[in-house]
Amino acid sequence: MDRAAKKALVTSLHDVLKDTGVVVVAHNTGMVAAQSAEFRKRVKEAGGSVKVAKNKLVKLALKDTNAEGISDLFTGPTVLAYSKDPVAAARVAVKYAKENEKLVILGGAMGASVLDANGVKALADLPSLDELRAKLIGLLNAPATKIARTVKEPGAKLARVIQAKASQGGEAA
Repeated sequence: MDRAAKKALVTSLHDVLKDTGVVVVAHNTGMVAAQSAEFRKRVKEAGGSVKVAKNKLVKLALKDTNAEGISDLFTGPTVLAYSKDPVAAARVAVKYAKENEKLVILGGAMGASVLDANGVKALADLPSLDELRAKLIGLLNAPATKIARTVKEPGAKLARVIQAKASQGGEAA
């Protein structure tokens, strides 16, 4: 890789890391191409990306970003998984690491917070942004449904009483 390509890689990686929600760093010692491709595919399906680059270049890209504190994790064969959703990349990486012992989670960053391996695993257990939105909408929608049911109920009771009286009156005749 020539100097211009390295500079372009550092610049693009810097821009990505500046705007990302979570970065997960893992060792990928001994992973074959098919395993790496499967990991990339899973992260991409979750809305994230995977990047393998020389540690020195990643450390340069991390400068002046919120994730700068994780530069010490870049020793040996490392892989970066990142996503805008603060849970997606962590969830996929942790799940894949459980299935494949060759991927070892080292740590990561969420915003300016540096996470160790246990922190990444705890982050992976949290609900995703979409799940939280759905729960919030459900909570907001529940009171409106209860109000509508309460307002509608007296009329429904009255209608049932009238129906019952009409049925009794019709049977007596």
